[in-house]
Amino acid sequence: MLEKTKGIVLQQIKYTDSGIVVHLFTRSFGRRSFILKGVRNKKCGKHNVFFQPLFLLDLVFYNKESRSMPVIKEFSVSYAPGDIYSNARKSCMALFMSEVMSAVLKEESPNENLFDFLANAIIYFDESGNSFVNFHISFLSGLSSYLGFQPALKRSARDVFFDMINGTFTSVPPLHGNYAGEEVSAILSAFFSSSYDKASDISLNGRMRNEVLETIIRYYSLHLPGLKRINSLRVLKEVFS
Repeated sequence: MLEKTKGIVLQQIKYTDSGIVVHLFTRSFGRRSFILKGVRNKKCGKHNVFFQPLFLLDLVFYNKESRSMPVIKEFSVSYAPGDIYSNARKSCMALFMSEVMSAVLKEESPNENLFDFLANAIIYFDESGNSFVNFHISFLSGLSSYLGFQPALKRSARDVFFDMINGTFTSVPPLHGNYAGEEVSAILSAFFSSSYDKASDISLNGRMRNEVLETIIRYYSLHLPGLKRINSLRVLKEVFS
């Protein structure tokens, strides 16, 4: 049976001498892995560029219950993030984003709102010019709401500690010890309540940006116990320090 859907490329791995397995988050089927034949041979090898992370594709594939991974019949590019792959710093951030997405997007069921959030984020990021140094933090802040652990906004100026277990801002440090200090908490509160445009105006030096990023990754790991080490984090921190 032929199916159609839109998909966001997360990663690819070599499958045969000429084929790949590509992991995508699709609009109609959630996260799926697909076989794409012949894309690595001399004739069609140029198409392999379209299966880099964060490319948006339109897919037609064979969906058979007897097959563990469906085979892509045809595809076209819905959106090619050209600026991301012509800008070394954006490419580094894109690698980090795709690694996080690969780690946290597990459901094999449709979530159209989540797909639209991710697609719109990729397009915004690609078209953001040079105003993107805080984008990865803003992206993670927004993504948390679609994953089910969006923090509550500050209720009072006295709420100066971010409680990472309960996702709230409190006036006293929680006894469990998983909380952020006052400076990082204030910055996170700004990110959690800001749009991408406003987040780019949050002024951070490299050290503080890395500390905020480490805190939000820790927040993710507390709510997603299966989240493993993000290998690209070290390089990202060096590039944006």
